Amino acid sequence: MAIAYLKRGKPEADRAEDDAKTAAVVATTLKDIESRGDAAVRELACKFDNYDRDSYRLSDAEIEAIIAKVSPREMADIKFAQEQVTKFAQAQRDSMLDIEVETMPGVILGHKNIPVQSVGCYVPGGKFPMVASAHMSVATAKVAGVPRIVACTPPFNGEPNPAVIAAMHLGGADEIYVLGGIQAVGAMAIGTESIAPVHLLVGPGNAFVAEAKRQLFGRVGIDLFAGPTETMVIADETAADAELCATDLLGQAEHGYNSPCVLLTNSRKLAEDTLTEIDRILDILPTADTARVSWQDYGEVIVCDTYEEMLQVADDIASEHVQVMTDRDDWFLDNMTCYGALFLGPRTNVANGDKVIGTNHTLPTKKAGRYTGGLWVGKFLKTHSYQKVTTDEAATLIGEYGSRLCMLEGFVGHAEQCNIRVRRYGGINVPYGEGAAYRDAAE
Repeated sequence: MAIAYLKRGKPEADRAEDDAKTAAVVATTLKDIESRGDAAVRELACKFDNYDRDSYRLSDAEIEAIIAKVSPREMADIKFAQEQVTKFAQAQRDSMLDIEVETMPGVILGHKNIPVQSVGCYVPGGKFPMVASAHMSVATAKVAGVPRIVACTPPFNGEPNPAVIAAMHLGGADEIYVLGGIQAVGAMAIGTESIAPVHLLVGPGNAFVAEAKRQLFGRVGIDLFAGPTETMVIADETAADAELCATDLLGQAEHGYNSPCVLLTNSRKLAEDTLTEIDRILDILPTADTARVSWQDYGEVIVCDTYEEMLQVADDIASEHVQVMTDRDDWFLDNMTCYGALFLGPRTNVANGDKVIGTNHTLPTKKAGRYTGGLWVGKFLKTHSYQKVTTDEAATLIGEYGSRLCMLEGFVGHAEQCNIRVRRYGGINVPYGEGAAYRDAAE
C-alpha cells in the first residue's frame, strides 16, 4: 500500500491537548450554571457576547419586529430552503411506522414512535448567522411532533439576527432565546429560574458547544457529537480539477480556525495543482483570515495508489462531509461505511447540503460517523415497545417457557411472575419457588 501525505495538519497530540483544555473550561462553566442559574448565564452572556437584557427570551412583539427587518427576497429564500428540509423530513417520518404483530396466537407485540416532549435547538451565529441550522433542528423537530421546541442563538453584531429569528419562528419554535455558547446549551439542559429544562439537545456548534453537549449527555439526550465542521474531497482527474477541489475545501475551511479539510486523491498532479490553487484563492477570499489558519493547521492532502486505498483512508478518517468526484461515485456510495453525509458528483456540493437541498446538515464529527448518522426526524422520536397476552392458552404457554428460563438464570421471583399466570390461566399447580418443573418444552 502506498499512501503519501503531501500536507499534514496539526499533530493528534496537539489536537488532544486543545480538547482537554476545552473540556476543563466547559466543566467549570456548567457547574457554575447549575449552582447559580440565571445569574451565571447572564454573566457569561455579558462576558462572551457583550449582550445583556432584562430577559433573554424574545417576546412575541419583539419577534414580529425583528422579522419585519427581513427583506421579501430573503424571506422567500428562507421559506424555500425550509420547505425542502421539511419535505425530506416528512418523507423520512412517513417511513417510520408504528407496528403491531401477533407473533403467535394470543401474543401481540408492537412499537410506537413517540416524539420527545421537549427539545433545545442550538443555532450557531457568533461569527456567521447560521440561518440554515434553524431549519435543520427546529423545523425537523416540528415535523416529528415535538410539543415544546426551545431555540437559542447568540447575538450577531450585538443584536438578534433577523434572518435566524425568522427561520426559528417559521420553523415552529415555541421559545426563542438570544443566548450563545456554553451558557445556551447549559441553560437548556440544566434549567434555570427562567428556562425550564429540555429532554434533548440538538444542533451544531463550536468546540465548546460540542463539548458541553458531550458532558451533558445522560442528564439529557443529545443528537450526536457535532463539533467544528469537517470536509473531505475524494477526487480523481476524470471528474474534478484543482479549482473545483480547492474551492470545495476552502468553502468549509472558512467556518472556523479548526475545521479539518482533506483532499484524498489517486493523482499526484491533481494534489499538487490543488495546493497551488488553494494559495491563489486564499489571496482573494474575503474570509481568508479564518480559512488560511484552518487550512494551515488542519488541512491535509493525501495521495493513494488505488481506489481501494482511498476507500480505506476515507472510512478511517470518517469525515463529516465527504464530497466524491470520481469516475465511480456510486461505488463509493455502495462501499463507504463511515461518514456524515455523501455529496456525489461534481454538480453536487456541501454548501447546497448545508443550506438548501433538503438533507440535514447537522452531522457527526470527530469520527462519530463510525457509530451514528446525522440529525434527522427520527432523532426526535423514541421507539417504545409494548406487549399484551390475550388468551389463557398463550399466557400458559409463554409462562411455562418464561418460568423455566428464569430458573435457568436463578431468578426465582421472576419465575413466580410466570408461574402465577400458569396457575391462574392454565390450571396447572406449580409450587412456589420451584419453577416450571412441568411439561417438557420439547413436547
